[in-house]
Amino acid sequence: MSIKDQQPVADPFALLKSEIQAAVSHWRHSEEESTWRDPLLAVASADDSLFPKLREVVDPDHAMPSDLVPDARSVLVFFLPFHRSIGRENDLEGYYSSSSWADMYVETNLLIREICNYLKGCIERLGYRAATTPATHNFDEQKLVSRWSHKHLGYIAGLGTFGHHRLLITEAGCCGRLGSIVTNMPIPPTPRPAGEWCLARAGKRCHACVSKCIFGALQKDSYDRHRCYEQCLANIPRHQGSSITDVCGKCGCEVPCSYQIPVALREKSE
Repeated sequence: MSIKDQQPVADPFALLKSEIQAAVSHWRHSEEESTWRDPLLAVASADDSLFPKLREVVDPDHAMPSDLVPDARSVLVFFLPFHRSIGRENDLEGYYSSSSWADMYVETNLLIREICNYLKGCIERLGYRAATTPATHNFDEQKLVSRWSHKHLGYIAGLGTFGHHRLLITEAGCCGRLGSIVTNMPIPPTPRPAGEWCLARAGKRCHACVSKCIFGALQKDSYDRHRCYEQCLANIPRHQGSSITDVCGKCGCEVPCSYQIPVALREKSE
């Protein structure tokens, strides 16, 4: 479509967030308890100066927004926080991930694809372009780094800050999954948090995530991504199905940042 076909939108953020909520509602079975809490959305300008830095901190081959949409203006990142019962079951299961955690991994990846389709359709109906990427399995299996890191995109968009466990801590915690979409639709960016939302990174006592990692991948002063991935792969035979369940999630379950900004830091963020 040409520029003259593009329709102005008074509040594009609210419109697209409602599309996310509609997709989640459509996915849920009305007679069942919801397995997700309310979704979060944040937006980064495609021209944000942090995007080029991803080729320094993530991988030299990390894609830029313009690689997906040549005239990209905005990057939308959304977070689907799990219901606390999912995290609790995974924490209580022991060495391996719980079946509910593995099922949520698979189902949420499908839901993320559905949400991206909803957003893409909405954006294209307004005369703009949009591009999506998979929720997972878009990484280099040797280096174990992604060419399109949803966690880092979420940080740039202001969705949250990184925890010591390398997960993104949002207002709804870290227990959930991320998705993103790139568009040439101009959408005002959301601000980044002023401070850290990880207790340890804020200089407070915690490192609860370290004690949750009984596999030795996460330490107070180091992180072994290959050991972490080995444990994820060890869970695949435990959860037989048509989808790959290379999951773990132990470090993000039942810790102070699992379902919210830690209480000790929440007042400072408000």
